[in-house]
Amino acid sequence: MPIAMFSGYKWTVALLAPLLLLMLVFFYIPVFQSLYWSFFLEPPFGGGAEFVGWGNFTRVLQDSVFWQSLYHTLMFMLLGSSLAVLLPLILALAADRRIRLAHPARNILIWPKAVAGGSIGVAFNFIFDPFAGVLAPLNAMFPGIWDPRMNGTDAFITLLVAHAWGGIPFNFMILLAGLQAVPHTLHQAAVMDGASPWRRIFDIQLPFIMPQLFLTLVIEFTESMTSAFALVDTMTEGGPGGATTLLVYKIYIDGFKGYDLSGAATQTTLLMLLVILLTAFQFLYLERRIKYER
Repeated sequence: MPIAMFSGYKWTVALLAPLLLLMLVFFYIPVFQSLYWSFFLEPPFGGGAEFVGWGNFTRVLQDSVFWQSLYHTLMFMLLGSSLAVLLPLILALAADRRIRLAHPARNILIWPKAVAGGSIGVAFNFIFDPFAGVLAPLNAMFPGIWDPRMNGTDAFITLLVAHAWGGIPFNFMILLAGLQAVPHTLHQAAVMDGASPWRRIFDIQLPFIMPQLFLTLVIEFTESMTSAFALVDTMTEGGPGGATTLLVYKIYIDGFKGYDLSGAATQTTLLMLLVILLTAFQFLYLERRIKYER
């Protein structure tokens, strides 16, 4: 086949077509289907749908369980995203200073990227098991001080730790790449001026990697709100007492176990609007305070 047949825009279309098809089938069609169902009362086992307008939204917004799961989602977003960026930042700063074993540590810290979210949840279930995990000796000394199966706060902490651990590899790579792009001459000049290592971190390194920090925060905010399903499903199943029922998991429970398709679609629409608003706030307000050129 002549190369001329795929010259110019034809190559672009040919290469983008598979990705665009996947996005259409697995993203845009489900989004529009959820929007459609949120305005209709959809029978769980088929049949004619009844138009109810804003009735589904009224029903969902009057549900106390919805507001509880939304609160848990926002708390998980704030705490989980902060940990998932702060820990890689500390590790990246240590690796950038070329301390002992920094080079092998760079390779080891990337390994968790190959572990799926469900596998992370299963592993951390064993790690934080109150009777066989790392805190079992503490539990033996003080019975009941740690029990994620019965204590909602302990279960929520376990989720946060697992989420932060899973976010280390990608954020570590992004932040380390930003730190290595800082001109070495600036460090040398700061040392000659008598600046301490802490002063160099806050006055030189952190200002230079603000674009990378912004990128990781945007990604983590979105990931924590939409991709924590695997962790919740494998670790807590929303318990105990709904303490770890994030909105994305409640949507699954209502839609696939309660067969409330319209309610689940309505909550999906609200979650999507929340993600859009938070992302727009980050780009319209926070990004303006970031300088991309030095």
